[in-house]
Parts: sequence; C-alpha cells; structure tokens
Amino acid sequence: MAVVNLTPDSFFEPSRVRATQARERIRELLSAGADIIDLGAVSTRPGAAPVSLREEWRRLAPVVRVWDGGVRLSVDTTRAEIVRRVYDCVGPFIVNDISAGEDDPDMLATAGRLGLPYVAMHKRGNPRTMDAQCDYPGGVIPELVAYFEDFSHRAEAAGIGAWILDPGLGFAKTAEQNWEILEGLDALRVFRRPVLIGAADKRFTGGDTERAHRLALRHGADILRVHDVAAARRTVLSYE
Repeated sequence: MAVVNLTPDSFFEPSRVRATQARERIRELLSAGADIIDLGAVSTRPGAAPVSLREEWRRLAPVVRVWDGGVRLSVDTTRAEIVRRVYDCVGPFIVNDISAGEDDPDMLATAGRLGLPYVAMHKRGNPRTMDAQCDYPGGVIPELVAYFEDFSHRAEAAGIGAWILDPGLGFAKTAEQNWEILEGLDALRVFRRPVLIGAADKRFTGGDTERAHRLALRHGADILRVHDVAAARRTVLSYE
C-alpha cells in the first residue's frame, strides 16, 4: 500500500504531493510495484492541526474525480461524508479509518451500507494528545486484542464483512511498545483478518524501516503501508 499525502504537513515530506502532481506520482508508485494507492488529505502526525471537511474534500476531489480505476484505491479518512463523496466518484474502494469508527458515529454504518472493505486502526486520543496516552497497565498486546474483539462486534452489527486490522504503530505507543507489537503480531491472527502495518519512516524505527518490515512479515503482516515502494518490494521479495 503506497502512501500519497495530499497535504502540506504530513510527517514524511517526500510523500506530500499537490493534486496536480498526484497522477504522475501514482504512476511512479505503480511502476515501482504498488498494489494499493492510499490517498490521504489530513495529516495525523503528532501535533497536527485539525482540518475541516470542506478542506479535506478540496484536496481529495481533484484526484478522485479523475480516478481511472486501474488500481485498488484506499482513502485515509475518519469522515463518513468523505466516504460517501469518494464512493459517488469512484465506486467501491478501501476505507482506511485511523479511528476505527470512533471519530464519526456514522462511519461504520456508511461503510457497511456501501459494502466497502474497511481498515480499522487502534489509537487513543488525537494527534495533539496521543503521545500522552501510552500507558497500558495490562500490556499493549492484551489491549489490542480486547480492542479488536470489541471492534469485531461493532463491525458485524454495522454490516461490514471485510475488514483489515491495523495495530496503529506510533499512535499512543512508545517506541518500545511499537517494537513489542511487531514482535507480538501473531496474537492478532486470532481474528483471522488481514493485518496492515504502517511502520515506514516513523520515529521509532530510527531510520531502519526495513528492520520493522522484516519483523512484521515474520510475524504475519499481510499489507505494508509504505512511502518507498521499491525498497519495500525488495524486502518482501527477499523475505519470500
């Protein structure tokens, strides 16, 4: 899953593109071996300022309105209204929601009604508060298992059949907890859902994204959300 950030402030500067540059960037990512393109129009880095629905759609609209359907599309949003608008433009796509439906009470029902695949991520708080919410008295892995057990019931009630599990590396987790999660991904296989890992270039990797990716693959990750597709592809092929 290749990241295309239609934002001026996402944490990894090379991933930022303007709408006018998006088509060329997407072609480059596909040539490098991307299987899914993940469009995001709101930064979720620590400390990021909130963005209005109007601004989020202003950034996304020029890209999704000309989407040609030649590759699987994922849209990184927490808003049901954005999901509806994207669906009206492109039809089925993957909803990538860092709040697992908690930020918008209409999100799960919307994804279920439209029959969309859904990425549910674990987090606490928001970009301005999450770094202060890393305390897990029972351990971070048991917290994730309990969280996704609850989410599985919410997804079923909303009619979401296909959902993907994202443990939310870097979202209300310390560096040590992020590595612990990668080592303990096997515990999340109990849900029999694809596991998505977004470790690329985050602070806890210390610049060694490949180490994080290899660890994720070793413990059962199915999807790597990345900025450098060619490097990730090499890691996957060498691992196989």
